[in-house]
Amino acid sequence: MEGARTSGMLIKPIHLVPSSAGHGSPLARRLRDALRGDVFFDAASRGRYATDASIYQIMPIGVVVPRDQDDLRAALEVARLEHAPVLARGAGTSQCGQTVGEALVIDTSKWLNNIVDFDADARTVTVEPGVVLDHLNAWLKPHGLWFPVDVSTAAQCTIGGMAGNNSCGSRSIEYGNMVHNVLGIDAILADGSEARFQSLKLPHEGARLAALLEGVQRIATRERGEIAERMPKVLRRVAGYNIDLFDCQNPLAYTDDGVANLAHLLVGSEGTLAFSHQITLKLAPLPAHKTLGVVSFPTFWQAMDAAQHIVKLKPTAVELVDRTMIELALGNPGFKPVIEKALVGRPEAILLVEFAGENRDDQVRRLDGLVELMGDLGLPDSVVKMTDANEQKALWEVRKAGLNIMMSMKGDGKPVSFIEDCAVPLEHLAEYTSRLTEVFHRHGTEGTWYAHASVGTLHVRPILDMRRDGATKMRAIGEEAAELVREYKGAFSGEHGDGLCRGEWIAWQYGPKINQAFMEIKQLFDPENRFNPDKIVRPPKMDDAKLFRFAPGYRERQMRPMLDWSAWDVDRDPLTGVETPPGSGDDLTGGLAKAVEMCNNNGHCRKFDAGTMCPSYRVTKDEKHVTRGRANTLRLAISGQLGEDGLASDEVKDTLDLCVSCKGCKRDCPTGVDMAKLKIEARAAWNMKHGVKLRERMIAFLPRYARRAAKAGGFAAAGERIPLVSAWVKRALGLAPQRSLPQFRPSFLLAVAAAKRDAAAATKEVVLFVDTFNDNFEPENARAAKRVLEAAGYFVHFNVRGEERPLCCGRTFLAAGLVDEAKREARRLLDTLMPFVARGVSIVGLEPSCLLSMRDEFLQYGYGDEARELSAAAFLFEEFLVREKGAGRFDLALHPLDAPRAWVHGHCHQKAFDAFRPVLTVLGWIPGLDVKPIESSCCGMAGSFGYEAEHYEASLAMAELSLLPAVRKADRADLVVADGTSCRHQIHDGANVTALHVARVLEMAMN
Repeated sequence: MEGARTSGMLIKPIHLVPSSAGHGSPLARRLRDALRGDVFFDAASRGRYATDASIYQIMPIGVVVPRDQDDLRAALEVARLEHAPVLARGAGTSQCGQTVGEALVIDTSKWLNNIVDFDADARTVTVEPGVVLDHLNAWLKPHGLWFPVDVSTAAQCTIGGMAGNNSCGSRSIEYGNMVHNVLGIDAILADGSEARFQSLKLPHEGARLAALLEGVQRIATRERGEIAERMPKVLRRVAGYNIDLFDCQNPLAYTDDGVANLAHLLVGSEGTLAFSHQITLKLAPLPAHKTLGVVSFPTFWQAMDAAQHIVKLKPTAVELVDRTMIELALGNPGFKPVIEKALVGRPEAILLVEFAGENRDDQVRRLDGLVELMGDLGLPDSVVKMTDANEQKALWEVRKAGLNIMMSMKGDGKPVSFIEDCAVPLEHLAEYTSRLTEVFHRHGTEGTWYAHASVGTLHVRPILDMRRDGATKMRAIGEEAAELVREYKGAFSGEHGDGLCRGEWIAWQYGPKINQAFMEIKQLFDPENRFNPDKIVRPPKMDDAKLFRFAPGYRERQMRPMLDWSAWDVDRDPLTGVETPPGSGDDLTGGLAKAVEMCNNNGHCRKFDAGTMCPSYRVTKDEKHVTRGRANTLRLAISGQLGEDGLASDEVKDTLDLCVSCKGCKRDCPTGVDMAKLKIEARAAWNMKHGVKLRERMIAFLPRYARRAAKAGGFAAAGERIPLVSAWVKRALGLAPQRSLPQFRPSFLLAVAAAKRDAAAATKEVVLFVDTFNDNFEPENARAAKRVLEAAGYFVHFNVRGEERPLCCGRTFLAAGLVDEAKREARRLLDTLMPFVARGVSIVGLEPSCLLSMRDEFLQYGYGDEARELSAAAFLFEEFLVREKGAGRFDLALHPLDAPRAWVHGHCHQKAFDAFRPVLTVLGWIPGLDVKPIESSCCGMAGSFGYEAEHYEASLAMAELSLLPAVRKADRADLVVADGTSCRHQIHDGANVTALHVARVLEMAMN
């Protein structure tokens, strides 16, 4: 598409609900009348926008989500006429509080994500501010181009936010900062006029823009000497306004052609000067080849000292991962295999050194040069070479998740951002980090380190308890760190901007004259101080406690959770890392509040490219329906900021309405927010206050009447075939008329319980746990599993106890918030299965959500060692087969099938527990079968969710994201495989394809 120009939205959300705006100010009414997009003024919606990834919380006056550029203009015009302050916001990933404030928040991330113009020959692209970086680069990749300011939050951050913040990224040593890669900005000014900010060699139209240009030039010329004296001579300095943009003799100048670009004044201005509605970017060719060397260092100091030597090899990136982050990554099942492979011994720090370019041999030689250099520095055999692209990508994902990994520490003490972006010349880096560590120790804490060793910017966060003495320590550490930065002639703000936590240091960094110049520029652009007030100019003190998320007086409401959350209720010594139970036992909320507060608001749950999290957000793009938005709502509710009802409030029910309990956040969220489990608590609280509806009770108690219902299965099936009867029943129960209902079948367990069987001579035993769904709806799956296991020489026991109804995991009760009933089922199961567990017999299940309840929720019922032992003995069918084959105990003759390939959809809970890979492994045992995983999020059925009339549209939209299109593309001869009952039903309803459980595929291959 050389030289072509194109436009298009990258991600189109569905609009499930009409626009809503709470209550009643003139501003709210005028906005509702003027806009087609969303307008929110209710407390819960405002609360979800009151925080970003910083420690601050400020309630906005309202929230607007414009549908298009006309909506944006209308919102800004209404705000101007009402004299309301406005705050531009993208993904809300700011770590310093740039995107919180008492203003009208304008969220561009949902709809303003179009690519407006693209020129492949000129290597330029113009985008709206809500475009996500990873989405843009995925769109550019077929053209061999990318936007190289590759920040760690690339999966969720927006171009508008990056421009406002002057973001940098891992490869800034090669490509520069955001300011070096922005060619032009189309902006709406405070007076409502519009202007194109661009290179001064191009015409600047309009009297307003001419006046601004003249004013800024006058101020910059007046302060030229002060700018030369006070501006730090390091690449990473992003504080204040870029008024040195006119000094093109500066070695750190922002342009290649020696001509100033007025757009660079807006870059890094944090939305305080204008509202950028289109941004033109400079693109770079994608590197043809990359190599990565991972250097392990026995001491942190050695890693810091080596950076100045490594950069002479001209790498594209040199990134640090410290011991704390290594240990936390090793504790994350998704990251552990990756990080283990990269280590040599037990290092205190590693550096990721990347070389990139057109010639692969050249990159390999440079990697060899790194090995040689480390030998010269006294560290032979310290480099792990990674030349495989997939391995490199996996390790970079660990580095990108650095902040979130750090924030996964349990307890009230968390790594706090306020000095993390200090940048110093490389020759001083080792000494600076050593002295700063001494500062931390004097104040009784430790720091966590990661990020950009190549440019002297290390993200260091001291561990502080912001509920207690954290603010005092923050002030003391900040002042001592500032003196060190001044001594080394560095920059106090090196990447993440100023916001609320570093704004007050602008005057310290630049002195009173430049600070006054910033005030004059702000006055020129925004005389009423309406654009993101209190940022850069006249900011508050960073330790103003009333602005904190955990402000003075913050208390959780007292409540007794239904589950055991004590694992989250720990204190952590910041120096030793030792976790201990809390000192006070008077907080009945206990670890439940701590589990909610694990969300650090970084917004990783807003990603679209991989993993399960978060399916409801993927189809709505509403902050309310993302894990972060839900966690914020729960935190506000638990602390009484949404009223007296707490978790039983309408606001909590509303924000959890589209949560499908996929457990994707349990695995994909680097801080481990487990929204599925938190939803159980919220449903239980709602039930206590409001009761349980008939529909929910029918589904919850299904395991207790399923066997009796199966006897009437013929009548039920006939009713389904009679349209009037079927429609009436579905309408009465609130079920979607488009859905086919599952048909009861004769119980598999009833049949095997009646059969006489003798285990006396068995040498290998297993308990096959047959859940309610596979017992009463699809018994052929249980029969297939039994046949496979018996053919491999196992005596198969079942989850039956005498003449009683079959044993159940209680999953349906959990989904309805009936925790006591779920515990009763778990107790019955434990009483029966523990004798098997005691003699080493494995418990094997077919339905992921049921079996994995034993590995997850059972541990929070208070059943102690019994639950832990059952958890260790419980396996999904495929997991068990893989383990047994690896131990030499499983051997089964399998034959080729008529099907050339199998398309495999993983159940969300399989993915959450890293139990999907065994499915692919087992299918790979079938000769000649090409096994293809379907890259998909949740199928959207989620138990009863997809049957419910009010959720049908959202359910289908989740399936249409990737699952159903992939199934429809499969050849007629191909197999479609899905272990989840709900997944198979969604595939049948949505694509008219019969999906099979793995057990049935193996049975077919036995014949």
